[in-house]
Amino acid sequence: QVQLVESGGKLVQAGDSLRLSCAASRLDPNTDTMAWFRQAPGKEREFVAALSWSYYAPYYADSAKGRFTISRDSAKNSVYLEMNNLKPEDTAVYYCAAATTTTTMWGDWEYPYWGQGTHVTVSA
Repeated sequence: QVQLVESGGKLVQAGDSLRLSCAASRLDPNTDTMAWFRQAPGKEREFVAALSWSYYAPYYADSAKGRFTISRDSAKNSVYLEMNNLKPEDTAVYYCAAATTTTTMWGDWEYPYWGQGTHVTVSA
């Protein structure tokens, strides 16, 4: 059973930086894409960033471009999300997701494997 465990979420102030980690175990060897999604209180889950293992091609939501960076450590089967200049609207539960293949990279329906999430709160 694939297991994704997120960590790094905490309470920070606006303008701060934060690095989230996602450690994967028993990952399907055909896994190609890992991604970060988030869900703010009272809102639907939304795409943040994704990274293709095959092409190392990052893809970002408009809200993340220029502030967030997704990266990976293949040896550790881990993916990271570096978040800079955080804003109160970034407050959410951040989820790591994995898929063997995706068409859009941003569609949550394409990811069968999900972590439990890590909470990020950005105070004004």
